[in-house]
Amino acid sequence: MSTLKEINFGDNNLSQSIPVDIYLNLPELVGLALYSNQLTGGIPATFGNLTRLEYLNLYENNLIGELPAGLGNLNLVEFIVNRNGLSGSTPFSMFNISTLEIMDMGSNYFSGYLPSTMGFSLPNLEVLYLGVNRLGGVIPSSITNASKLTKLDMGTNFLTGTIPNFGYLRLLQKFSIEENSLTGDSWRFFSSLTNCRYLKFLKASQTKLSGVLPASIGNLSASLQEFSVFGCNIKGSIPTEIGNLSSLEYLLLEINQLTGFIPSTIGKLKSLQRINISTNKLEGYIPAELCQLSNLGDLDLSDNMLNGSIPVCLGELKSLRNVHLGFNKLESTVPLKFWNLTDLLRLNLSHNSLSGNLPFEIGNLNIIFDIDFSCNQFSGNIPSSIGKIQSLVSLSFAHNRFQGSIPQSLGIIISLESLNLSFNNFSGSIPKSLEELKYLKHLDVSHNRLEGEIPTGGHFANFTAQSFMQNYALCSETRQQFPPCGKAHKRSRSKNVVSLMKYILPPIISVILAVTILLIVRRQKSNKYAPQSEISLHLAWRRISYKELEEATNAFGESNILGSGSFGSVYGGILSDGLNVAVKVFNLQSEQVRAIKSFATECQVLSTIRHRNLIRIIGCCSNTEFKALILEYMPNGSLEKWLYSHNYFLDMLKRLNIVIDVALALEYLHHGHTFPIVHCDLKPSNVLLDKDMVAHVSDFGIAKLFDEGESTAQTKTLATIGYMAPEYGTEGIVSTSGDVYSYGMMLLEMYTRKKPTDEMFGEEMSLKSWVSHSLDENRITEVVDTNLLGREDENFFAKEQCVSSILAVAMECLNDYLVERISMREVVAKLEKIKAVFLAR
Repeated sequence: MSTLKEINFGDNNLSQSIPVDIYLNLPELVGLALYSNQLTGGIPATFGNLTRLEYLNLYENNLIGELPAGLGNLNLVEFIVNRNGLSGSTPFSMFNISTLEIMDMGSNYFSGYLPSTMGFSLPNLEVLYLGVNRLGGVIPSSITNASKLTKLDMGTNFLTGTIPNFGYLRLLQKFSIEENSLTGDSWRFFSSLTNCRYLKFLKASQTKLSGVLPASIGNLSASLQEFSVFGCNIKGSIPTEIGNLSSLEYLLLEINQLTGFIPSTIGKLKSLQRINISTNKLEGYIPAELCQLSNLGDLDLSDNMLNGSIPVCLGELKSLRNVHLGFNKLESTVPLKFWNLTDLLRLNLSHNSLSGNLPFEIGNLNIIFDIDFSCNQFSGNIPSSIGKIQSLVSLSFAHNRFQGSIPQSLGIIISLESLNLSFNNFSGSIPKSLEELKYLKHLDVSHNRLEGEIPTGGHFANFTAQSFMQNYALCSETRQQFPPCGKAHKRSRSKNVVSLMKYILPPIISVILAVTILLIVRRQKSNKYAPQSEISLHLAWRRISYKELEEATNAFGESNILGSGSFGSVYGGILSDGLNVAVKVFNLQSEQVRAIKSFATECQVLSTIRHRNLIRIIGCCSNTEFKALILEYMPNGSLEKWLYSHNYFLDMLKRLNIVIDVALALEYLHHGHTFPIVHCDLKPSNVLLDKDMVAHVSDFGIAKLFDEGESTAQTKTLATIGYMAPEYGTEGIVSTSGDVYSYGMMLLEMYTRKKPTDEMFGEEMSLKSWVSHSLDENRITEVVDTNLLGREDENFFAKEQCVSSILAVAMECLNDYLVERISMREVVAKLEKIKAVFLAR
């Protein structure tokens, strides 16, 4: 076949190695295609003798070894060897083939460096794929001279150094430098690419870019379909100009340090199919403008600080397939329309503060395979309609407030592999129907109120005792960790109980109703609390014994003390299930009546409130000699510690977030509750910070609950000097306006780092008058914490204006006349506006 010019044996099952003498009888060969086979060995060095060869395609084989140096002597137009096992340094001669139009060496093990002059010798190069190799060194700036390049992929290598100005490659359509150790200023990098008017794919993820996303990204190619810069440590806000990228289909910004709000202009990206902005520091609401994205399939906003409710209109996006809103601060209920998304495949709403019951319509999600609602505040029963979701593989309702029995219908979800119902209030028995789940690998029903025999059929023998621990009365004939069931005795006892209940239950119900009516009447007559030795536990609280608390706190040892006050002490501890808690032990020795009253008040208040910025109660332990509340552990301690310790510092944004958190908590207590609650003792030591520096208001020991129609009350209990409103200190008048005054005083303290009882203040000058005078004279730098605001600071004027506005709000809170003070609703609105202005600068 001496005149043969082209061989194409691609996409077959050819094996063994390429014959080394292939060149002898094929002197006219121009094209050789052996792609998608199972060829082994190396590329024969004799290929260098195929002097007329222009097209060589060895894509997707099992070839190994180095590239023959002789290939660089050919006049190749296309050279494709990706998806093999080739290794070693690429001969520099390969980058001197001026006739090359396509070079694809991706997905191999090539190492070494790229020649510094490579761009000067490749005037005709249109496609260069070097991704997924082990290339090191810098990207030669000369590459920008290959002006015909339309596709350039150098991603997933070990390239270092700065990123050249790729704006000279005006014909670029696809560009990837992701997964390298490249550095540079993201502002300059993205701005340079605005010259590439044909760019469709931009991938720069997992590099070491710095800086912020510039407004100039809105000037990128109108043809851009993918913008991927996740894992780059990019800071600042998402520019509103991103809404100009009208052709965008994929927006991937996850794992950065982005702050501020999700811009509503994203709603202009009508072609968008996937959004991932997870693992950032975004705040505010989920914009309803997302509902305008009729092609959106994947939405991932997880692991941020988003608040508010889930937009109702998201339930109208029939295109949605995957929704992940977990690890945020979302509240309220799941919109009913959400259950109409019949094509959903994954739904993750975990680690929020969502509440309400699950409706029967959840069964409409008939092809979903992953549901995670864990760590929320959902309640009520699980509807039996969940059994209609035959495609479900993983289901987690852990750490909620579900109750009732576990639905038998779970046993007909034949594809179920993982089921987690732990840390709820489920009662009754474990359904025998679960034995029919032949694919079930993981089961956890621990920490509930289940009773009866643990099933033994199906995969139950494979589940450890931890799957069933901490329940009401589970039993087993085969598991040593649980008592035997004693079936005969149990049946006999059940029969007797049923018989007795016919006679006992009616009078019990009558007594309960009578007592309930009596308590309601007494409460309407007076708002005062009578000291009592025992408190009924709220249904959702855990019953924790004194022995367990003693073990959790090392016998209430001094090394476990987190703080102390007039009420007693707070101890850090770890419960038997590994949960970190704070145990507030009331001192019954010195002032028993006051301590019991304080305990009763906290129990009453904490049993009625639920808000992400209020301390959460886990349980309590109460008897005649010992009373303690078990509270959510706050690893970052109190706001007071952060203000006055030399080892800690709160920057401008952190302080602003904290004051808004506290304001939201008070707004809920005053306006968002069934009846107003007045905290009465707001101060920095009663504001605790969780691991994410989110503020939680605590210590309701002297709080007051108002009946309907009440707005003020009188008390003899004094709050902390310096934070009390004038009418509280002189006349004992308690009102929501008193909390507003205390909040205003705390604002002053947060931004001046001066306590109202500081020795510099006395009869002639107070903290309030000191700050007021500085505002009037426009000299707030004289009173503001020097660590927070200095002339040499970047964005000094923006910070100064922010602090000045906040202190002005504080003054409106500190009006001596309670009727003229602003409400917490007004405070929240003003502070949110101040924050928006500050972030915009």
